[in-house]
Amino acid sequence: MTRRSVNGEGTGVNNTPQNGGHPGDTPVPKEDPDSPHGKVELKKKVTLLRGISIIIGTIIGAGIFISPKGILKNSGSVGISLVVWIACGVLSLFGALSYAELGTSIKKSGGHYTYILEAFGPQMAFIRLWADIIAIRPAGLAVISLAFGQYILEPIFMPCGVPEIAIKLATSIGITSVMYLNSMSTSWTNRIQILLTFCKLLAVATIIVPGLYMLFKGETRNFENAFDVSNIKLTGLPLAFYSGMYAYSGWFYLNFVTEEVENPEKTVPLAICISMAIVTSCYVLTNVAYYTVMSAEELLASQSVAVTFAEKTMGNFSVAVPVFVALSCFGTMNGCLFAFSRMFYVASREGHLPEVLSMIHVRRHTPLAAVIILYPMTVFQLFVGDIYSLLNFMSFLRWLFIGVAVLGLIYMRYTRPDMPRPFKVPLFIPAIFSLTCFFMVFLSLYSDPVNTGIGFAISLTGIPAYYIFIVFDRRPKWLQKSLDSFNRSVQIILEVIPAEH
Repeated sequence: MTRRSVNGEGTGVNNTPQNGGHPGDTPVPKEDPDSPHGKVELKKKVTLLRGISIIIGTIIGAGIFISPKGILKNSGSVGISLVVWIACGVLSLFGALSYAELGTSIKKSGGHYTYILEAFGPQMAFIRLWADIIAIRPAGLAVISLAFGQYILEPIFMPCGVPEIAIKLATSIGITSVMYLNSMSTSWTNRIQILLTFCKLLAVATIIVPGLYMLFKGETRNFENAFDVSNIKLTGLPLAFYSGMYAYSGWFYLNFVTEEVENPEKTVPLAICISMAIVTSCYVLTNVAYYTVMSAEELLASQSVAVTFAEKTMGNFSVAVPVFVALSCFGTMNGCLFAFSRMFYVASREGHLPEVLSMIHVRRHTPLAAVIILYPMTVFQLFVGDIYSLLNFMSFLRWLFIGVAVLGLIYMRYTRPDMPRPFKVPLFIPAIFSLTCFFMVFLSLYSDPVNTGIGFAISLTGIPAYYIFIVFDRRPKWLQKSLDSFNRSVQIILEVIPAEH
């Protein structure tokens, strides 16, 4: 896990032991159909449309279709819940704009990890990375994959429940297919993401259009006394905001792939602004449609709000809703994995992960090792352990480190005033957002101190890990030799080499 020098000039693989070759080997050709120059590197293939699809495709998951009732339950009224949805959209936009500045001034992939590294140094960045790789990312991917497995099988087993083993098998197939897609082609990963994003927006439209049609016909009884304050509890509003911010999370994923974005100075801010406007509009209008058809009591009693809505408005067509939800989950899986792999790729390049994770497939031009590293851990968590409880005590870390990254923006305004900033936001925007993040962290500590404490303890194990794996480099010769041999073996098996610059 030490820094390395980049080698490999020209169009063939250097046949050195470091590249897994042997004297006399024929150079492996680096030509690629998508790469006219044959240079082994990550190409700038993320256009504005693909950037928008990454953001929308990862924000809109299963939540808006299944259970928007957390906000209604904690806000106390229909009107206040809609205000919370709008406010959370604005706050998320503040965070997204802050990341737009970070992404255009620090033109490296990696998202949170890179920004914390630039602002506060390698130890803080490694702790974030450590928590990500041992728990947060595998658990998060496993949970959204389980939702995919559940809803893709639901139409087949209706009206019976789906067997648990069938869900896990379907989930495993879903994870494997996403891993394979991301391993084989960046272009096709982005094309599929665009298609799935359109499917999500179509699914949302099938709820919004009939709901607004009924609203304009005069179905307004559920909006009477919408702002009745008799049921509002001030202690519940922070929890409503917590649920809302979680529903909008995902606006930061384009920053994980900054190095692959065409003209990032313009594309990143534009993609973020367009995406957040679309997502906020979709979320608010979808909830208006729900309230038009269902009373607050019916919505709170529903297990899957979109299915209940479809049964009331579409009759037999409601069987298609679980398929839409499954496609939405698949899009989130695809976008998240695309982003995560780039964070591991950059962390390896910085010397915080094994060197092989920063290598590129000689023909596919994908960071193959960085893509598949999560696969065994995700499948393992899928079949053993309580993933949901793991997510509960790790979720606060997400907001803690995002708040730290945005705080880093403010910090670098003063410590690095000469840094080029093609896109610059007013300082009150990152200030308000970072305070919101730290408030949610405090809320987690207050509402669930045990699980939050466990998550905090897991993240703190990154401190000794940093000194053992990164700082202490006096390894025994036999151990270093074994590690080098393992690294070369993985290179040969995966056909990956260091990226050219």
